[in-house]
Amino acid sequence: MEVHFSPDVQAKLDRLAMDSGRPADELLQDAFVGYFDEVAEIRQTLDSRYDDLKCDRVKPIRGFDFKARLRARSEDRQAEQQ
Repeated sequence: MEVHFSPDVQAKLDRLAMDSGRPADELLQDAFVGYFDEVAEIRQTLDSRYDDLKCDRVKPIRGFDFKARLRARSEDRQAEQQ
């Protein structure tokens, strides 16, 4: 596979390769593996949360209600500190 980068991205990659003493293709492979692992983890989390909602293990709350709860908790903490 061949990948082409813009000159500024290529310069960053070349600089990192030189600074780290590792080949650019090795750096890219590590970056992609990390990215794919992260995407898989996020996908698993989202699927799990969707399943929880679908099976009524958790109940959704509206954004307005969430903000109100968060604001109230923040105000309670501030009051405790004073």
